[in-house]
Amino acid sequence: MEHVLALLCLLGAFLHALAQCTAPASEFQLDGEYLIGGLFDVHHSAAVYHNRPEAIDCSSQPFLLPNYRKFQLMRFSVEEINHSNNLLPNVSLGYEIFDHCSSTQNFPDIFKLISISGLIQPWGEPHKQQAQSNVSKVVAVVGPFTSTQALTVAPLLMMDLIPMISYGSSSSVLSKKKQFPSLLRTVHPNKDVINVIVDIVQHFNWRWVAFLNSDNDYGIDALELFMKKIEDTEICLAYTNNLNDNTNYSLMFRQIEAQRIPIIIVFAPRMAAEALIESAIKLNVTKKVWIADEGWSLNKELPKKKGIKNIGTVLGVSQPVETIPGFNDFMYSSKSQTYCENAEQNMLCNQVCNCSSLSAEDVITADPSFSFSVYSAVYAIAHALHNTLQCVTGRCNENITVYPHMVLAELKKSNFTLLNQHIEFDENGDPTFGSYSIIFWNQSGDAEQIGFYRFHPSVQFVINNTKIQWNPNGEVPTSLCSPECAVGFVKKQDGIHKCCFNCEICPDGTYINSTEDPYKCINCKETEWSAAGSTSCDLRLVEYVSFTDSGAILIMVGAWALVGLTLAMSVLFAINYNTPVVRSAGGPMCFLIFGCLSLCSLSVFFYFGKPTTSFCVLRFLPFLLFYTVCLACFVVRSFQIVCIFKIAAKFPILHSLWMKYHGQWLVITAAFVTQALLLLFGYTFAPPKPYNETFWYPDKIILGCDITLKSTFGPVVLLLSLCSLCFIFSYMGKDLPKNYNEAKTITFCLLLLILTWIIFVTEYLLYHGKYIQTLNALAILSSLYSFLLWYFLPKCYIIIFQPHRNTQEYFQGLIQNYTKTISQ
Repeated sequence: MEHVLALLCLLGAFLHALAQCTAPASEFQLDGEYLIGGLFDVHHSAAVYHNRPEAIDCSSQPFLLPNYRKFQLMRFSVEEINHSNNLLPNVSLGYEIFDHCSSTQNFPDIFKLISISGLIQPWGEPHKQQAQSNVSKVVAVVGPFTSTQALTVAPLLMMDLIPMISYGSSSSVLSKKKQFPSLLRTVHPNKDVINVIVDIVQHFNWRWVAFLNSDNDYGIDALELFMKKIEDTEICLAYTNNLNDNTNYSLMFRQIEAQRIPIIIVFAPRMAAEALIESAIKLNVTKKVWIADEGWSLNKELPKKKGIKNIGTVLGVSQPVETIPGFNDFMYSSKSQTYCENAEQNMLCNQVCNCSSLSAEDVITADPSFSFSVYSAVYAIAHALHNTLQCVTGRCNENITVYPHMVLAELKKSNFTLLNQHIEFDENGDPTFGSYSIIFWNQSGDAEQIGFYRFHPSVQFVINNTKIQWNPNGEVPTSLCSPECAVGFVKKQDGIHKCCFNCEICPDGTYINSTEDPYKCINCKETEWSAAGSTSCDLRLVEYVSFTDSGAILIMVGAWALVGLTLAMSVLFAINYNTPVVRSAGGPMCFLIFGCLSLCSLSVFFYFGKPTTSFCVLRFLPFLLFYTVCLACFVVRSFQIVCIFKIAAKFPILHSLWMKYHGQWLVITAAFVTQALLLLFGYTFAPPKPYNETFWYPDKIILGCDITLKSTFGPVVLLLSLCSLCFIFSYMGKDLPKNYNEAKTITFCLLLLILTWIIFVTEYLLYHGKYIQTLNALAILSSLYSFLLWYFLPKCYIIIFQPHRNTQEYFQGLIQNYTKTISQ
């Protein structure tokens, strides 16, 4: 508590000292019914460590001519308004301007402004009832210039909503109205300048850049905005560094050169930028492109320095240079008077200039940056006060007591035209007016406008490339970490920067869309294909064997021929049913075989045309089911042949049981039922379905049927088992009577069957085109013809052309001769 009281005592004593500080009329002061405060860093005080409290003598610090020009612009603006008959008629506007030379150690001016506003009174002064008097008071403050200055000053003015219009503070945080409710600005926030700089970089297709920023709120905010802005672009921030009094420029430029960075963005105030460029000249930094922000792009001294052309090309962003009518005459008139006071009398008041040696020409030709920002800030306050006082033609309401918050309310509603620009503020207190010029430091040492960036009514960005004379060779520099990939190649990032990459060709079946994502090969759809290095996909050619295909027609004719042959043989066998040849061939079993062969041929027709689920089922079901019956019949027939000639004599009981219970039909029925159940279960859990074959031919889709092992394993194993049994039994009968060749014929048919499917499987493994379906159908048809032609056709030949061999006596003689041979 004691410390707080001591601090209050010190503050009161300090304010009392301020109140005792009097001076004759000067450039810093103008009496009026209403005052506008002004904060301009006419001098610049670098941050210096003190081990005890010390007052800052601004007049002894380095003088900043461009800032003095802004200071004079405020004076001119107020005097111009006072001479206006339309704005604030019969109301005198004054100002109290201070040299705010330090960002963090320069508060006497702020305390003085607060004191003048009547919000705080120095100790020893009687309290003044401002609401009941017409005493001059500060209604708003213009300034300060930098973001750090604004951030330190603003909290003292925000408490009582004293309007504060900054003409140069562009840090993003100042747009937050919860923290800075009475702060407005006539300069665009950093994000707008960053947008322009990024557009310039993208305009020239530069990807590999360095960003150097001042080590303060202004520069750090700009760096953060830049990094966020380039996230979704192809720009890479290769290097960044903060600029301050301790910057090692030699090391910094060596690091930039080591990374081969030709583009350097410099976001820093005038003095930091001057130190940087002078170091670049001294260290012989060459062949760079420098992009300046609005803080130093219109610098009058740097473009004329010796060796400036060696560092490369300087582009920049600046506020348009507006000619302020009457300002030059004002400066000539002002400089004809003497205002500068004795510094010792006013050193605490920060209102000492010591600038009598300056001529009007010096001020007029100084860096014109932010001139319109100062001019429009003063006019915005004047219009707000005009509306607060309810001024009409020729007079204002003198009975209204004006408070700063009333002026603030009108400021937020600003809507007037000044030098052909419509002055308004958005909800964040940022200007909706203004634009940016894109400038180039030409060979004459002047900042030449080569383009512009307009915000309203819509964003418009233009650069005239022909006006730029690129140093040193006249060609637009390139700025890439890695050269661009050829068409069809994908970028594979190398390291942390997306701009550094290796190029790899996109493989078959993929393509690259460089405009959307140059870092990824996109897979084609299943119905599309592409060659390696493609930028788009083409539709695959859909192939299947149609019914009109010549091979399909031949096979279907063959299937119909088979049906016709089986029908004809059935008739022939029916006519000669009781003859030995028919009985030895199987008797009634022959008709079952003929029927099953005909039904098997149905499968052939479903191998052609566009596959459907039903087609896929019918490709295999008839053949697997009814061919099982055929093989079962031949198994039984082979067994019966061996039984008659070999087993019957040795195992008479077994033979009698076989005959008694019709063993042949039991075996056939069991095989049929087993196969039917296997097919039912297999097709229930994994039915065949249409399948698009895209693996073997990248540019084609072969339509086929997907047959799973789960659905076909059981049926195929059963077929192979029957085939093996049939072959074993028929082979056992190879030494039967020479003219009684039933077993030999079956063995030959089975060998043809096995050979057919060996050939097909070999082709299936080697060839994957659409005609594999045709070959599959041909294999099925060959399997059917193997029995029809080589087993039944010889029987038909005997019946028709050798009837003498189709007699009971002939067959009886063969059996007797074989029996005698066996018994001997």
